[in-house]
Order: sequence, then structure tokens, then C-alpha cells
Amino acid sequence: MMKAIASRDNPTFKALRLLANDGREQRRLRRTLLDGPHLITAYCDKVGLPQRILVSESGQSHPEIRSLLSRCDGIITLLLRDALFGELAGTGTPVGILAEIDIAAELTNSIDASCVLLDGVQDAGNVGTILRTASAAGLRDVLLGPGCAGVWTPKVLRAGQGAHFDLCIREQVDLPEFLASYKGSGIATVARDGISLYELDLTAPLAWIFGNEGAGVSEKSALAARRQVTIPIAPGCESLNVAAAAAICLFEERRQKLATMGHAFTTGA
Repeated sequence: MMKAIASRDNPTFKALRLLANDGREQRRLRRTLLDGPHLITAYCDKVGLPQRILVSESGQSHPEIRSLLSRCDGIITLLLRDALFGELAGTGTPVGILAEIDIAAELTNSIDASCVLLDGVQDAGNVGTILRTASAAGLRDVLLGPGCAGVWTPKVLRAGQGAHFDLCIREQVDLPEFLASYKGSGIATVARDGISLYELDLTAPLAWIFGNEGAGVSEKSALAARRQVTIPIAPGCESLNVAAAAAICLFEERRQKLATMGHAFTTGA
């Protein structure tokens, strides 16, 4: 059974609109909205069933949405007029399904493996892309310092393409404080004057620090890191996009570690 919502004055709709647009509300309630079949399917596959499903009037007949509704049978489902649904969805042409989910509690255990630290990365697309890259590179932990885009906001979730559900994510982290107790090596990425990425041994645990799109890594975080690294780029080019830089660094680490594993196998170590 679906409960229909047709008015902007509906208290449930008002609460959902606030949740959709306010990162502080998401952090307060530890809830957010997933937009579209891909993200919702990823959540169901990796985490479980959502708390509530929202469907637009035009979307309820979409085959992929009908399949998801069948999968989530028994979950509270709200049917919204298209205009109201559009106010909750973050895209100009929404497919017609949203899911309200609980945000997993942030773990407080120590981190021994390689991880990603985001220092004031404000663009939602960059944050989501870095999460997706970290997951693909085999990393588990991502820590965001103050000033980063809200990691559970719709734009970051869309850019992450389900990577959120593969990672342990912590927000509002004091990055220098974390680095002071981290047993691996902190490594800050800088546009120039760092050690070349391709001259470093990246096989030990590393805390990669990627900084703000304009200002880069903050002075405090850079000082807390043991090393600074620069990606060699062509003369005349100023810098790389932070998400592109993260992909290069994380997959160079992965390449080196896979090469080391291959050497161990061939030598019987």
C-alpha cells in the first residue's frame, strides 16, 4: 500500500525536503535520501533494505522502479505528485524513486592500513569521485576534515555511485590530530616542490592528504604529514583537478603493492 502526498504543507513532505537539502539535518538525524534505482540497488545489495521509499506518480510505472518496489515489499512507501517529488530529487529529470536510509554510525577504531584524508575539499563532485576512486583502489577508510562538502548529500552520493557503502567514512575529523597517532606515513599532495610521486616507495601504509580545490592542503595538515608529493605534469600546466590527482596517486600505490605481491609470489617469499 502507498500513502499519497499531494500538498507542500504536509508535515512529512516538509521534513523530507529539509532532509534532502540540509547537510546539518542529515548529520543530526543520521539519515539521508538516495536518488535513483542504481544507488538504491547498491544499498540493498551491500547494506539492506531502506527505511522508506518515495515514488513519483509518473515513476511508479517504470519497470526498474516496479522491480525495486517488489524487492522492498513491506517497506513504507509514499507516492508523491511529480512536482513535489522534483523538489526532493537532486536532478532536473528524476527517474522517480528515492529511498530514505539510515547513515551508518562512524567507527572510532584505529586505522592501520592506507586511507584518504580530505582537507577542505568543497566540490561535491570531487568528494564523490574521490570516494569512488578510493573504493576502486582497495582502500577502506576515508576521513573528511572541516570545510568539506557533506559526504551524505545527494550530489556527493550520486558522484560516489555506491562507493559510500564499501567504505568507512568519518566527517569533521581533526586531520593533524589523526596524523599524530597514525602508525603509517602521512603524505600531503602538493602542486609543486614535493618529491615526485614516481620516486617514492608507496608499499607501506599511507594516509593520503588531498586538499582544497584552490588553496590545496592546509599548512597544519602539510606540517603534520611526513612527506609531500607532487605529480609530474607537463610544463606550462598549473595543476590537476583534485579528484584526478587522487586517482593517479591511489592507483600508483596500488600498482606498486600489486607488483610487490607478484614479486613475493615468484620468489616464494
